[in-house]
Amino acid sequence: MKGWLRHLPALLGVALLLGAIYVVQHEFRHLRLKDIGESMRAIPVSALVFSGVWTVISYFILTFYDRLGTIYAGHKVSYGRVAFASFCAYSLSHNLGFAAVSGAAVRYRLYAHWGLTPLQIGKTVAFCSLTFALGGLVLGGAILMIEPHSIPFFGQHAPVYVLYGVGLALWGLVIAYVSLSRVIGSFKVMGNSIDLPGWRMALVQVVLATVDVATTATIFFALLPAAPGLTWLIFLGVYVSSYTAGLAANVPGGIGVFDAAMLFGLAGYLEPPQIVGAIVIFRLFYYIIPLFLAGFLFAGNEIVLRGGGLFKHIARLSAPQAIGRWSEPDFAVTAATGAVGLCGAMLLFLGLLSPTTEFAWLDSEYAELAARAGQFIPSLIGAGLVLMAIGLSHRVNLAWGLATLLLIAGAAFTATQDYLLWVSAVLVLTTMLVAPFRASFYRHASLLSGPLEPASAVSLFVLAASLIALATTRPHMRALTNDAWWAIVLSPNAPNSVRLSVATAVILATMAIWRLLRPGRVRALPWDDATRRRLIAIGGAAGYNAAAIPADGVVLGEAQRAGIPFRRTGPVLLGLGDPVGQEADRISAIWRLRDLAHQEGLHPAFWRTSGQLLKVYSDLGLTALPLDENGTLLPQSDGQVPANTHYLLCQAERDLTDLISLLPRPVQLG
Repeated sequence: MKGWLRHLPALLGVALLLGAIYVVQHEFRHLRLKDIGESMRAIPVSALVFSGVWTVISYFILTFYDRLGTIYAGHKVSYGRVAFASFCAYSLSHNLGFAAVSGAAVRYRLYAHWGLTPLQIGKTVAFCSLTFALGGLVLGGAILMIEPHSIPFFGQHAPVYVLYGVGLALWGLVIAYVSLSRVIGSFKVMGNSIDLPGWRMALVQVVLATVDVATTATIFFALLPAAPGLTWLIFLGVYVSSYTAGLAANVPGGIGVFDAAMLFGLAGYLEPPQIVGAIVIFRLFYYIIPLFLAGFLFAGNEIVLRGGGLFKHIARLSAPQAIGRWSEPDFAVTAATGAVGLCGAMLLFLGLLSPTTEFAWLDSEYAELAARAGQFIPSLIGAGLVLMAIGLSHRVNLAWGLATLLLIAGAAFTATQDYLLWVSAVLVLTTMLVAPFRASFYRHASLLSGPLEPASAVSLFVLAASLIALATTRPHMRALTNDAWWAIVLSPNAPNSVRLSVATAVILATMAIWRLLRPGRVRALPWDDATRRRLIAIGGAAGYNAAAIPADGVVLGEAQRAGIPFRRTGPVLLGLGDPVGQEADRISAIWRLRDLAHQEGLHPAFWRTSGQLLKVYSDLGLTALPLDENGTLLPQSDGQVPANTHYLLCQAERDLTDLISLLPRPVQLG
């Protein structure tokens, strides 16, 4: 059950994405790229300028989230710095999704350099997330009370009194938050104290977040033509509902889900091409342009932090090697994951907009191949890229290789259609983005992590059988205008047997690919003389010290050139210190210990680590708590950075109480 719960967000995202495809296919099947282009050209220049100005205002408002967050955390940072961190973090998280990961990683990198402790950074990130949620609660409650029928689907089907009740409940949450900030100031959850901001700061949070969400909606509203009955408040209801659905889907940028919800909510007021044209421009203003600006700014900051080392190495390395070597690993993984996921969703949706194409301008053999592929092959490539994005998020090297091949194949197929050359260009650019970061994907897939096991052999057989079934089904679907695999499944014109065959083949192929692609099982070494000698051999003096610690076993990195001893303590699998061994393999040892903990149903934690790899531990969702030389937790008072060299890494709200009584005694480290 715990394993299923961990995958629940991903499953929800897939379900919402498939639901969005169904809605657009069923309700807006006559959408065409040509009509969308004409609608975009019809947007007045004044509207574009207005939206551009409001985009700047929106990101300016977001900077005060971080400003207040650092004040709340007890370490006030200058406005220039928080503005830089806020812009980079939000530009990345808006586009790539996984906001809790991507935004937190950027903030950790920057705020740690400016002197904030890990706990203070965590408080800042939590404050920013809560502030954004407050704005949605305020506006959501207002819409449900004033314009309940503007909510897509629910506004037309749910009883009005139910919508009023939900609106009052949303306002009640906001009022309760401000009241608790005024009355109690702090409370305990699972034995840990959580401080609330003062009631004045809580009120500022509410006002700031409300203005921010309203401003962002105004960017989009300005791009729409005037329509009878479409007021700003009604549009706000559609926007907030659509944005919430995009967040719930947990897909990069809410792609597909946000867009389908906007189409559905505005369908009674505007023509579909007008809505999609406005969506494209809105994404360009609010997502794409800020992402490129933030990417250049963040890269420039990294160059400054690293001094002249970058330029020295560029002289000795090729450009892709230099980029891969000097890029932040978490930034590279997040960017690659988001970009590949976006390309997959784009290829899945192209079948909605692409009419039949004339291939006479191509070489005859290539034209015949492209005509046979139709939308069927690109739609399968799109599904594969979405699956590869999940593998990339787990840093699996096989996912990197397959994603690169699928991107190239998708670019080749879309290049056959002259009006989709821009799609081909996007896929090529994404390939160039992903290719340099091979070193960031160091985890072996289960297929490549050892001898071929029976489960892997069965998965390979199922995958081969599914592909053969799809290949034999494809020729029977040429009569369909849209022959994407999901369109075949949804089409009433296709025989039920064919629809069932395609759906079953795709589902089984997806399951088989994931079983082959997921990280392989971790096997720990027993704690014996041979293991201790091996730890000394790979770690030198550090390995000798680590070998003196009483432990239950050792986890090695993917290359088996680094290792970390561990101990099972109650519900926790506790890593004892940082991994020892080669620098390039230490990070994979940390991830493999996390995987071993999940295999055994335990919680990962690390004791007496140095500050060198804190950002890697933060990628695992662990909080760094400072220790003194005796291994005792240090208090972190507001505004104070404790002078410490060791940390305890754990999910504090869950494991800290148990760990305090179970931690090994410092004397055991020698």
